[in-house]
Amino acid sequence: QEQLVESGGGLVQAGDSLRLSCAASGRTFSAYSMGWFRQAPGKEREFVATISQRGVSIYYADPVKGRFTISRDNAKKTVYLQMNSLKPEDTAVYTCAAKYGDYGVSYQRYTYWGQGTQVTVSS
Repeated sequence: QEQLVESGGGLVQAGDSLRLSCAASGRTFSAYSMGWFRQAPGKEREFVATISQRGVSIYYADPVKGRFTISRDNAKKTVYLQMNSLKPEDTAVYTCAAKYGDYGVSYQRYTYWGQGTQVTVSS
């Protein structure tokens, strides 16, 4: 079983950058594909980015393409989300998740979830 703990959120201004981290505590981190999701107040959970077990395959949601970068370090059992050129509409709780098998965009396929970290972007 994986426990996931996010960090790195905060309050920034539009145009700023943040790097989120998600640290796993289990012994089989490299067996999981990882994803980042976000949820803004009053909105449904939204897919942000996903990365395969070895980091070879990556996929982004259209709103973040070219601005966000997902990466992972299996030795450190950590997945990252580098967020550049942040916009007020990026404001949300960001949560990382782990799933068995191939990477994917559907949150229903993810098995383990972190508690989330708040990202607030002021205009």
